[in-house]
Amino acid sequence: PEVCLRLEVGPSAAVHSPLAVQNGFLHMLVHSYTAEFFMSFLTNLGPFLEDEIVPEVIPMEIEVVDAKITLKDDSPRVYPTSPGPVPITLAVDHVIVKRRDDGVFYLTVLQEQKAPAECVLAAPAAGARGLQLKEVPELQRELQTMKLALAEANMDKARLLQEIRKYNPLFQL
Repeated sequence: PEVCLRLEVGPSAAVHSPLAVQNGFLHMLVHSYTAEFFMSFLTNLGPFLEDEIVPEVIPMEIEVVDAKITLKDDSPRVYPTSPGPVPITLAVDHVIVKRRDDGVFYLTVLQEQKAPAECVLAAPAAGARGLQLKEVPELQRELQTMKLALAEANMDKARLLQEIRKYNPLFQL
């Protein structure tokens, strides 16, 4: 299933937190979820989330695994000939959001270590060839930096193309 919910109340919930005995503990798992939302949906959520009464704190754990959410801008266009903004896709590999007894939400991002084991194990003892175990985290950091730079460059490209198409809707690369 894409969404699983479990609510525990009573003495058995004490393993999660002391407050869970009284208020309960909610565990939610969202797995392989794909959805599309309009930006107006998000902007109109504000009034529903505002409340004058402070709610009771319910300790919880929300786990999101392999989810994709696409946000589409449905606001009126400034220029009628504009093709409109490009949808934004948010991909989540594995995230855990925990709410503890203090009412604060804590976000934990889990990363699977996918270091090539055969390269690490195949490295000769002299270290002349192959990856050394201490080099793997450094290479992963470099890869993350490059991925971020590439994503930023692609966003810049899309923004520039959108700006050009405001003035020339037929422009093609």
